Amino acid sequence: MIAETYFYNLPEKSIAMATIPPLAERMRPTTLDDYVGQQHLVGSDAILRRAIESGNLPSLLLWGPPGVGKTTLAFIIANQLDRPFFSLSAINSGVKDIREVIDKASKLKAENENLPILFIDEIHRFSKSQQDSLLGAVERGLVTLIGATTENPSFEVISALLSRSQVYILKNLEEGDLHSLLSKALKEDQYLSKRKVQIKEYEALLRLSGGDARKLLNVLELVVNAVNKTDVIITNEVVLKNVQQNMALYDKAGEQHYDIISAFIKSIRGSDPNAAVYWLARMIAGGEDPSFIARRLLILASEDIGNANPNALLLANNCFQAVNVIGWPESRIILSQTVTYLASSPKSNASYEAINKAQELVDRTGDQSVPLHLRNAPTKLMKNIGYGKEYQYSHGYEGNFSDQEFFPDKLSGTVLYDPGKNSAEEKLRERLRSLWKNRYKY
Repeated sequence: MIAETYFYNLPEKSIAMATIPPLAERMRPTTLDDYVGQQHLVGSDAILRRAIESGNLPSLLLWGPPGVGKTTLAFIIANQLDRPFFSLSAINSGVKDIREVIDKASKLKAENENLPILFIDEIHRFSKSQQDSLLGAVERGLVTLIGATTENPSFEVISALLSRSQVYILKNLEEGDLHSLLSKALKEDQYLSKRKVQIKEYEALLRLSGGDARKLLNVLELVVNAVNKTDVIITNEVVLKNVQQNMALYDKAGEQHYDIISAFIKSIRGSDPNAAVYWLARMIAGGEDPSFIARRLLILASEDIGNANPNALLLANNCFQAVNVIGWPESRIILSQTVTYLASSPKSNASYEAINKAQELVDRTGDQSVPLHLRNAPTKLMKNIGYGKEYQYSHGYEGNFSDQEFFPDKLSGTVLYDPGKNSAEEKLRERLRSLWKNRYKY
């Protein structure tokens, strides 16, 4: 966030306005009609909008990337329902803060006041004990919890709290949404509307923001303030000249969270252990959660290495378990070992491509019947009508293999797994070719 903002109303006269909030804060909408994006949730007759308008709002978790409107949506919900709004950040709040909010909620209930909405930003950073301290208040209805998270709640939120909350997934903003935000800011902001600002090129603004609405508006403000003229023409060159150098630092609040992790993953995928360990150090310096880093390595071990080196997944899994036991600062050593190993390992995305092809095939062909010989036959009736008949038990054949059909009839002969071109998977290819001669001719 920009702590101090300068506005220049005339070229020869500048006025410092250090107390003015950043543009993103000034443009925060207060109603659902002003809210940009997430029409699948808050558009006309959408599921979350109906829940808000009915007044029967459950506790909920808003899951999505940074800058798509999670915090804003929580504000709007509280405003529309005319409920007290308590806000905590998981980064700097503890059990004591939670208890203070619960005490306030109890007093409101005793006075027959509207019960509050408790918004917790980055709820995935709360420990199990912190999340446990919320349970009683949520169960008793003292507060309606709205948690915001950039991480999959299935992994980060305790099951008891998850089962009492509805999860809503927020999507990345579309390019049209971002253009709309910029246009709205130039027309409606009390300061920018006084300037003659024309955006001739959008590419650099959108690229530097990474689709993050908050960052986009703050980048716009930075550029306009940097041009000491009444008339401001924004081009890609102007944006890069005035902003790019300011984007280098890792933001502990999370604005560059996705940029840094993207560079980290791509360096490992690209087999550069030196760059990979550099980006690891950047995340460590930025206060990144070691569990988040380890979880991304676990995914990468299958997605980008797979059967080219099956040991990669084993090491990544052990790394994930170890960092959750060890913690900082020693976890940096375990992470470094895993990162350099994965980066140096041969790569294959064949398994990743196989499941993508398989899911696309299912979407395209629908629910194909399971062949009778592959069906289980736990009852006599099922046996009589042919379930399991003519199934060939592979271990009863030479080489533990029987050339039988495992696909539904209409999909016979389909090839989804194409082994990668590396020594480990070339051996798998040779074996598959020897078994399924008609499928693996190449």
